[in-house]
Amino acid sequence: MDNKNFRFETEAIHSGYRSGEHQGSLVPPLYQSSTFTFASAEQGERRFAGQEEGFIYSRLGNPTVKILEDRMATLEQGEAALAFSSGMAAVSAVLTALTKTGDHILCSQGVYGCTFGLLQLLKGKYNIEHNFSAMTSLEMLEKDLRPNTTCIYIETPINPTMKLVDLELVAHAAKQRGIPVVVDNTFCSPYLQTPITHGCDIVIHSATKYICGHGDVIAGIVVGPSDFIRRVSKTTQKDIGGIISPFDAWLLLRGLKTLPVRMDRHCENANKLVEFLRNHPKIEILYFPGNSDHIEDNEIMQKQMKKPGGLISFSIKGTKETAQLFMNHLKLIKIAVSLGDAETLIQHPATMTHAVVPEEDRRKMGIEDTLLRLSVGLEAWEDIKEDLEQALEKI
Repeated sequence: MDNKNFRFETEAIHSGYRSGEHQGSLVPPLYQSSTFTFASAEQGERRFAGQEEGFIYSRLGNPTVKILEDRMATLEQGEAALAFSSGMAAVSAVLTALTKTGDHILCSQGVYGCTFGLLQLLKGKYNIEHNFSAMTSLEMLEKDLRPNTTCIYIETPINPTMKLVDLELVAHAAKQRGIPVVVDNTFCSPYLQTPITHGCDIVIHSATKYICGHGDVIAGIVVGPSDFIRRVSKTTQKDIGGIISPFDAWLLLRGLKTLPVRMDRHCENANKLVEFLRNHPKIEILYFPGNSDHIEDNEIMQKQMKKPGGLISFSIKGTKETAQLFMNHLKLIKIAVSLGDAETLIQHPATMTHAVVPEEDRRKMGIEDTLLRLSVGLEAWEDIKEDLEQALEKI
């Protein structure tokens, strides 16, 4: 589309695609081809030399994938995007592109377990250091940044404690030193939060989650400045090869069309369940953006998020065994480690998504043995509540 002023809901359906360029097909076609032919040997030479636009080989670019990338760039209000075979392929590509031996990464106080594992790998194999910061003030950021810091990596909300990071605060500190800020925006999707508009540089998604929304794709997305995306495309992605398949890209385009509608329902259901869980005598602590018990996070949420989201974390009164017993009594809610699906899912971070994190580090991140993470689905909220209620009664 030529008009750049359409609202999010319209862009999620139309942006990045011109049907007239694809035989008038209403739905973006699936280009299930590994390679593309050239009209002449000279054209092949020009394309490989970067002198002519066009597709060469699907590891280097594919028409269906390109539509997805253009749409995600529009929705995140960035210049360009790259699609990957998984969220961790996206994280790996970005951190590889931004660091070299001897560099340092400053991270938010918690990160996804596999991101933590990657950071440990970079430290052990390539001497790329990292440390974790609460990032609650400029003074703290100044203290935690080092002369060899080459990027700041943030999750907000943080997985799984739901703690928020003030994006504008971090971006301000980073720009004084010319350090790029990378934000994992998976928990929000671009519908609820657009970090680039708050001064951040690069956005990452596990598109497996809300972007897909149906639990049938593994994928990742990176959005950022055109020159950075071009560099990652021509080096890290091309040579390491974590590319998305055209069919998965096609499924993500399908999922994006309903993203706003789905996110509204996820958020509506979560808000209602928070009210139930907040006052339940067997719930120790509730973690949810916008929860009035956490005033500072509530202020950050109002500034940078459209709504609190569809994820709730809470601690059960008791022990790890109590938490697991509660999970085992659930009937409608499924025990699974993903999020953003139509189905409501629950998982135990200490033994599942963050099991790779040593216990001491987990506790510093606020991940106790009684902590559970609930991904609220699209079912009738009353049915989700009743399932939680009957399981809580049995512990």
